[in-house]
Amino acid sequence: MNQTTMAAAVAPWFVWCVSLSGCAHGQHGDYQAQRTALDAAKPRNGASGDQPGEPSPFLDDTPMEREALVRAVLARNPNLEAARQAWRASLAEHPQTRSLEDTVASYSLAPLSIRSNTVRFGQVVRLEQRFPTPGKLRFAGEVALAEAEAMRDGYEAVRLTLALMASSLFDEYQRVTRVLTLNDEHRELIEDIKASAMVQYESGRASQQDVLQAEVELAHIIHQRVMLESERRVIMAQINGLLHQRPELELPSPPRRARPPSIEVPQTEELQQDALDKRPELHAARSQLRAADSAVNLAKRNYAPAIGLMGEYNSMWAETDHRWMTGVSLNLPLQLRSRKGAIDEAHARAERASAQLSVKRDEVRVEVDQARQRVVEAEHVVRLYETRLIPAAQAQIEAASVGYDTGRNSFQALIDAERSLRTLEIEYEEVLASLGQRAAELDRARGTLPGLGNQGGPNELP
Repeated sequence: MNQTTMAAAVAPWFVWCVSLSGCAHGQHGDYQAQRTALDAAKPRNGASGDQPGEPSPFLDDTPMEREALVRAVLARNPNLEAARQAWRASLAEHPQTRSLEDTVASYSLAPLSIRSNTVRFGQVVRLEQRFPTPGKLRFAGEVALAEAEAMRDGYEAVRLTLALMASSLFDEYQRVTRVLTLNDEHRELIEDIKASAMVQYESGRASQQDVLQAEVELAHIIHQRVMLESERRVIMAQINGLLHQRPELELPSPPRRARPPSIEVPQTEELQQDALDKRPELHAARSQLRAADSAVNLAKRNYAPAIGLMGEYNSMWAETDHRWMTGVSLNLPLQLRSRKGAIDEAHARAERASAQLSVKRDEVRVEVDQARQRVVEAEHVVRLYETRLIPAAQAQIEAASVGYDTGRNSFQALIDAERSLRTLEIEYEEVLASLGQRAAELDRARGTLPGLGNQGGPNELP
């Protein structure tokens, strides 16, 4: 074989190999970008959780703020690390799908020639490398990258969910702490009422029944405190669970709840568009659709044959020029029904992914609108308690106290007024907590991390 003939034979294989690596640069950039984001998402202190003796994420002499709790949960909860590792495993499939099959090496010999005196030792050494259809590796890489992006969006969804759970538990913790304070205040109030009833009884202006009724009401308040302390321990255990530390550990008290400012809730159209742009579930659905479209193109490549290159040395040929062999292997894509079925399956999966994306859009729109309505309702209820119910109950107990001291109303009216004020103040703390939770749910629905004051979106690390 002269040099011209050899060049003519090698040139097509060179072109073939170049076509196999086509469009690899863009995929490499996307892959590296995901690798960078994956490394950035690695928890700074690890997500293995606290062991006895390790420091708490909060200072004992500082109130536990909402933002600090959310950030601590995002830094320590192992569910987030599990989601990151799932993303990492999915991303690791990309270099696998972009790689050629392993080179096959084989060796054989003629055993009867080993000790023969009449023939030379016979052996065959063979190397073979198979190459896929041009474009097949590219589309397989696109599928792997799109699926890895979907796993990344799953990681972001876990972050949003954990932030929502932490923010909601903070509202519950703040509520029960405030109700415990109210319990102490009303216990003092009942003790003052009981002392007043005792004065009235000793002066002959009231019966012993008033003193006994005050004692019964005081026992109810003490019992209520026992239940509140138990609820507080349960909430602390749930928070410690999110922080991946022992459930019995003490936590700093939350700050005293300030009067919430009026919330200006954007219109539902603006919130829905914000959610359509940010929600990781929608990004994941779009990634799945891209993966399905690439899978269709990948299935179509099965109609083209895959080629293998072979080189061989056979010592059993008498002529030296015949001992070195090179060749080509070619699979014949004759099973057309199988390949057509694979394309139909890929098309069906792509249509399914497209339909699921439409469904997810509708679900997100409805979820955002519902969350907005709940925030508006909760804010209205809070203002109702602040402007009408609480002031009326406070005026009622003042009037009942003066009326009892002057003998113009019964002791039962005073007890009922105190009980009504206590109930309304507890309900007010509940609606305040509900407002905070509804606002966090709206942040989650629009794709913003709850509890961070809009400082962290779903693609920003805390």
